[in-house]
Order: sequence, then structure tokens, then C-alpha cells
Amino acid sequence: MLDAKIPDGPMAEKWTRHKFNMKLVNPANKRKFNVIVVGTGLAGASAAASLSEMGYHVKSFCFQDSPRRAHSIAAQGGINAAKNYPNDGDSVHRLFYDTVKGGDYRSREANVHRLAEVSVNIIDQCVAQGVPFAREYGGYLDNRSFGGAQVSRTFYARGQTGQQLLLGAYSALMKESARGNVELFTRREMLDLIVVEGRTVGIVTRNLITGQIESHTADAVILATGGYGNVFYLSTNAMGSNVTAAWRAHRRGAYFANPCYTQIHPTCIPVHGDFQSKLTLMSESLRNDGRIWVPRNEGDTRRPSEIPEEERNYYLEEKYPSFGNLVPRDVASRNAKEWCDKGFGVGATKTAVYLDFRDAIARDGEDTIRAKYGNLFDMYERIVDDNPYQTPMMIYPAVHYTMGGLWVDYNLMSNLDGLHVLGEANFSDHGANRLGASALMQGLADGYFVIPYTLGDYIAKAGPAGIGTDHPEVKRVEEEVTGRIDKLVNSKGKKTVDEFHRELGLIMWDKCGMARNEAGLKEALQKIPELRAEFHENVNVTGSPGTFNQVLERAGRVSDFLEFSEVMVRDALHRGESCGGHFREESQTDEGEAKRNDDEYCHVSAWEFNGVDKEPTLHKEPLTFEEVALTQRSYK
Repeated sequence: MLDAKIPDGPMAEKWTRHKFNMKLVNPANKRKFNVIVVGTGLAGASAAASLSEMGYHVKSFCFQDSPRRAHSIAAQGGINAAKNYPNDGDSVHRLFYDTVKGGDYRSREANVHRLAEVSVNIIDQCVAQGVPFAREYGGYLDNRSFGGAQVSRTFYARGQTGQQLLLGAYSALMKESARGNVELFTRREMLDLIVVEGRTVGIVTRNLITGQIESHTADAVILATGGYGNVFYLSTNAMGSNVTAAWRAHRRGAYFANPCYTQIHPTCIPVHGDFQSKLTLMSESLRNDGRIWVPRNEGDTRRPSEIPEEERNYYLEEKYPSFGNLVPRDVASRNAKEWCDKGFGVGATKTAVYLDFRDAIARDGEDTIRAKYGNLFDMYERIVDDNPYQTPMMIYPAVHYTMGGLWVDYNLMSNLDGLHVLGEANFSDHGANRLGASALMQGLADGYFVIPYTLGDYIAKAGPAGIGTDHPEVKRVEEEVTGRIDKLVNSKGKKTVDEFHRELGLIMWDKCGMARNEAGLKEALQKIPELRAEFHENVNVTGSPGTFNQVLERAGRVSDFLEFSEVMVRDALHRGESCGGHFREESQTDEGEAKRNDDEYCHVSAWEFNGVDKEPTLHKEPLTFEEVALTQRSYK
């Protein structure tokens, strides 16, 4: 059993009491401690800036050439906060309830309530930084709706919310860098974790320009390295997004929690070719005004403008009258797949549905729709070469976010002493399905408002690590990293890295994607080790290790995906229920909805690494629900 270190007391008072009970480090002593932060997205940049402002010396790492290029920049639709500006019934408790329900009762209540509490402070913080949120005519911040909620609580900056929030965090980070308290290491990729006598004390990185292996030690390490959606090859993630930092921590002893929980986003531009390298997201915010439909006649090949109203099936509005097109992402995705599988899909591949703005344009005018979503419409037109103001968008579900991640307790520390994990890299807040506009909320909550308290408590108790880069364990880990790199660059097989990645992605999408079943998962567990063995025998890695070598970069990441994917499939096979984004075909209601098994699976599955080709050990954290009753989700 895992101890989540959840504080005692009423749910609404846990975080406040915990903040008072935690130990503090006085301002003068904070200058004596060093902290490593890996990742410069919303969670990483906000954490690094906040800790530096408090007095800690921070080393910040990213593999991009600038923190501005972190994948948080790609988020479009908005950020949730329980401010109730529209006066439509929102509250901290309602955001907490919606998040627990949206995650299909597989998240830790105490973490979710804290997230809802601090959400109201995030908006004030970002406004003070100059984030240009949309405003109503009178000057007040505007809100719009997102899936899984019946209130408007999403703050937004057109379709560029992630970019604007990241620029706010980036400006705070660079201010601290200019002050000299943040050392910024760009174009560095973390390749391993250094653990000495059970305490995390540093990382090993590779300089992506020179190829040099570098070690860095500190009194604590924070990972804010995003999710693992690119295990599917095609996803909405940036092509550089990977699992390496989290997987290397896992191999050093950090438990990996709920890896089978993958979010499939319902509004993405459909796949259009076998050699496509990534997918493009169309913001969930479009479901505020766009109506989703398919033709009522199977195999209808007419243009959408030629299909009369009575022959259009607005299936979400008909099946879920209370939420309509704003059902949660997992529900919308499964319904789109169901209608396409039945033969009602549209487009050349018949794996798409329509997202139609005809009625919204007629009601509000094209200028209003353009003001809300103009950059999204422009992006769609450039990719598809079709004008969405005149013709409905075509969308289909795609891999987007990952709810699983490294296990952390209430203080955001993993089971490894000193290793803290923030944002999408941890598992803690979203359960089996993330509500739209909650990723930005969690990243900034963790970085601005949680880790500054909990890291201080850890350091006050643990004291300085006292480990330098000349320590024997540091040198040993460096040698292991160098050995792995040398093995890869000496691989001169006949297949490219991308060929192996694409093959793995097809296995994962077919067997562990939008729907899973026992036979398919067992088949994947046979195919993945075979593909992994072939990779190490037949991959072709060109160039040398001591130079700029993007093939080597990709090879290392795909090698880790080939190991991680097996744990992901094992987790999906173990969890013999359907919940949120984890849909087991053997476990569904008569109406095709996810059917949970609370008696057997109301827990967090945290896996311990025992070696490649060896079955991992399962540890369980029981989930208890004090405030939200365990019930079958319904959005009707």
C-alpha cells in the first residue's frame, strides 16, 4: 500500500491546515540550497521562477533552444478557474466535483480539491503578468464553456491561451535568470537520474549541440517534462515530446502510476496519409458554437451543404441532452468512433465527423465567430485547404494528453526521496479522463502554488544532500549513459528510427488506443518485445555521439518508448474495467458507456521496475471518496 500523505481534517481545510503544519526554510537559508528543474513548460517555468524568487538557486533544463518552445505553447482553448464571473452557479466545490466525475472517480480527492482551490489565484497571477485574456465589452474577463461542465469557467486568449500563459511564466523565469539566481541550460536532454542511498541528488544530461555528457547535482530534483502521448507516434504532441525523463526515473525506482490512462481528444484534424508525422488539434472551445453531426444515411457522399437538416444526425445532442456537444472528451471520442465504425463517417477516409458552425454564424454573424476562433479557423484552412466559415470542419479523435505519470504523494514527491514531479508528468489530478482546460490549470497550480510550499517542507527535513559531481555514483551513471549512447550509434541496421516508431504506434493505437480488449492487449504484449529486439538488432543510427545528431536523439527516445509501452499495455490488461479514457470492450453498459468495477479497481496502479523483459511489481494506492459519491457517470 502506498502512503499518499493526505492531511487530516475536512476536505475544504486540508490544504490550508497542511500549509501551516509544514516546516519552513528561513529566507537566509534558502540561498544555501540548489534545486534542479527539468522542463520549462507551464509547470517547470512557473516552479523555477517561483523557487528562485523565494531564494533557492535553480538550475533549469530544456531540450529546446528556448523555454518559449515548450509544448505548453500548443494549448489552445483556455484555463479553468472557479471564479464564477458569469454568476452561473460555479464554485470551488463544483469545479472539484466536475473534475472528480470527469475523471470517472479514479483521481485522488484531496489533490483535486486543492487544484480547485488554487485555481482562483492562478488567474490573478496571470493577469498581473500581463496575460491578455479575452474580455467582455465592459472590461471584465470573459469566460466560455468546456466539456464536462454546465457552467462557463474557462478563461481564454482566443485560441492561443497556452502560448500567452507560457509567455507569462517565461517572463518570470527570465527575470530570475537575469538576476542570476536561475541558471538556464537549453538544448540539454535529461538521460538519467542520480540516486544516492535512496535520495535523488541530480541528473545526467546530453548537450544536444556538442554531444557532451554532463552531470548536475542538487538538493532536490523536479521533473516537469510532460506526457508520453508520442508512444502512439501520431498524436497532437510536439514531435520532440517523449517519455525519457520519466522512464529513466522509473528505471531508478520511481513508480509509474496508471500508464494506461490516455486521453483521446475528439476534435482533431483526421489522419490524411500513411507518412504523416503528427496530428493537429482543433480546440475543444469550438464545441461551444460548433455542432457535431454525421449524415443519417449510411455511406452518404454528398457535400454537407447538400444534406438537408432532417437528414443530419446531431448524435451528441440527441443522446446527451443535458450536455450536448460539451460532453467530456472520452465520451465525445467514443461516440465519434462508434458512428464512423457503423459506416456513417465522412471525408475521403470515412473516419471523420462534421463540426459545423453554420447555425452559429447565422445567429451571431461571421465577425463574432472570427473574433472568437479566427486563428483556429485559419490554421484549419491552411492544413485542409477548406474554408470552415463556408464548409463544416472534419474532425476525428486523436491521442492528446496522458493522465498517467510518475506516482506522487500529496506533496508532489515520488516514492524516491527528493524527486518531485509536476504537471502532466505526474498522475495526480485527472483520474481516467482530463476535463478540457484543466491541463494549464494543473501545470500552473503545481508550479506557482503547491511546490513552493511542499519543497520547502522537504528541504527543511532532509537538509543539504552534500553530493558533488565527483561522487562515484555520479560517475557510474555517466558511464551507463555513455554506454547506451555508444550502443545506439554502433547500430548500423537497415531500418530507420522512424520506421520502428511508426510500427510501435500502430500496435499501440490498434491494441491500446480508443478501445482495448483482452485478446488485443495480450497480442501487443507479444509484439512489443519482438519489435524491441528487432530495434536493437536492425536500427540504423547515423552519425557520431559527440556531435549534433538528431537521429541519435530520436533513437534514444524510441528505445525508451519501446520499453515503456510494455508497462502501459500491462496496466491496461490488469485493469479489467472501463473508466474514462480506458475503455475495455468487455466492460460496458447496455448503452455502450464505460462500466467501472469499484470493488476491484478503485485504486491507483503504481508499477515498480524490475528490469527489461521482467514483469513489474504492482503497488496499489486505495482511493477513498468522502465528498463525491461513487456513481455511474451520466451526462444525459
